[in-house]
Amino acid sequence: MLRDALLVAGRDLRIEARSKVALWQVVPFSILAMILFTFALGPNPAALTASAPGFFWIALLFASILATQRSLSIEGSQATRESTRLLGLDPAGVFLGKVGALVAELVVIETILLGGTVLLYHVVFRNWLLLVASCALAAIGLASASVLYGSLAGGDRVRSTLLPILVLPVVAPVLIAGSRAFVAAIGSSGDGGRWVAVLAVFAIVYSVLGIVLYGPMEEI
Repeated sequence: MLRDALLVAGRDLRIEARSKVALWQVVPFSILAMILFTFALGPNPAALTASAPGFFWIALLFASILATQRSLSIEGSQATRESTRLLGLDPAGVFLGKVGALVAELVVIETILLGGTVLLYHVVFRNWLLLVASCALAAIGLASASVLYGSLAGGDRVRSTLLPILVLPVVAPVLIAGSRAFVAAIGSSGDGGRWVAVLAVFAIVYSVLGIVLYGPMEEI
């Protein structure tokens, strides 16, 4: 399973490195979203800082949808998926590989968005350990849930519209817990540890569900 996961993750990352879709599409979209959020609030530093947690996580959720659509499009047609099965790859390994590649992309996007948050929203982080833990667990949870539900979204023609409808309601806990942990990381208020625990539970649950259900879902 781990060998297959590394094989799939390496393939996806190589394709992304050559196409640079995340670099030229997903990242600019995320940055543009954050800039538009600042226009909505106007030149009010206090309001920008107070709204930064929510804006950061909303931009990340939208970026994760775009990155997931790109990741799932790599599988291509039904014939391509059939050829993957004929190669004898473990479905759980395929799931973990796609999640691993997507997590790597989301971590890069998170890093860029955090830099934009500091510049645009005048945020100063006081607890970097809490911030890093919440972002890492959120990336795993978002990637696992997105790849799992993406297997239900059908072909490329309907995935672009169906995937957000399936995923966004499910990842609402990530938005809530991530925002609360973000608030704690900038030292405003709240107990960040329990919200990191929520993110950890979410990531574990959807990782296990994906390992168990990805194969049967792909056969539907």
